[in-house]
Amino acid sequence: MLSIRRTLLLRDVPTSELGKVAARPVVRVAALAVIANPYAGRYVEDLSELFEAGRALGEQLMPDLVRLLRNAAVSYGKGAIVGTGGEFEHGGACIHPMLGKPMRAAIGGGKAVIPSNVKVAPAGTSLDLPLGHKDDPWSFDHFDTITVSVPDAPRPDEIVVVMALADGGRLLPRCGSAPR
Repeated sequence: MLSIRRTLLLRDVPTSELGKVAARPVVRVAALAVIANPYAGRYVEDLSELFEAGRALGEQLMPDLVRLLRNAAVSYGKGAIVGTGGEFEHGGACIHPMLGKPMRAAIGGGKAVIPSNVKVAPAGTSLDLPLGHKDDPWSFDHFDTITVSVPDAPRPDEIVVVMALADGGRLLPRCGSAPR
């Protein structure tokens, strides 16, 4: 059973870099859910409860993220911070098997793999969450990062699950795409 202690929504709108104002701001948004880790402190083979937690969180939080954007989502990412009573695989179970489908459904598709990051860490640790273009995995201009944290989470028996979207690539991209 999914037990959510708190959720946070973050909206980041950079407008300039090193004094150069962009033609338009890029809106990056993230949803963070602090959930109980039912497997904290013990090894188990079947992590399906966390698979389902990822799906449920995606269905619940992705519509809120989409509404926070100015334009359609073009980039996405996902991640998790597992409390010190858990293991890396607990975070992977939240974000890999079932979270992608509700993320893609909320933004109307997405052909590329959703970039991700997981780590085990104490409360207050930040996570550098990678973002990538939803359809073109070779669009260097959309390789980006949003850094997130929750001051009091994850506790040892918790997991912070994160989903992120952006309505553009980096603010002033100049790297282009890979030759094909």
